[in-house]
Amino acid sequence: MVTYRERLSPPLWLWLAAGMTAPQLGLTVGAARGPVAAAVAVIGLGTAMGIVLRRSAAVVEVRDDELVAGAAHIPANLLGPVEVLDDVRARAVRGPESDPAAFHLIRGWISAGVRATVLDPGDPTPYWFVASRHPDRLAAAIEAARATR
Repeated sequence: MVTYRERLSPPLWLWLAAGMTAPQLGLTVGAARGPVAAAVAVIGLGTAMGIVLRRSAAVVEVRDDELVAGAAHIPANLLGPVEVLDDVRARAVRGPESDPAAFHLIRGWISAGVRATVLDPGDPTPYWFVASRHPDRLAAAIEAARATR
């Protein structure tokens, strides 16, 4: 059962920036190689950028009493209390206070997130940081999942 789901998709401005880059490259290639090469460059680059942006969107879920962040998952009962991080605290956790052994699901276009300590003594990961547009809702879902086990 899914109690929380969020797709961390790139924002509209990033799609627009990518969409404007392909025609600019097409103009450059077209000036040097002609209209056919320009069309190939626009279509090829536009398609490649669309694929990269689409694949960069991660899904964060709390389901069946576990936290799923992208391809990673951990049972909620192995997590300690969840800390909601605003923009400033999340920046510190992603940057100067970051532990290289920790799990981070970061998307550059999302500034807030949650952090939960890993309680499993056999796991070398000290904590999980997960970016979220709604960190308070994500934290509440993780805490509810922790309480059920």
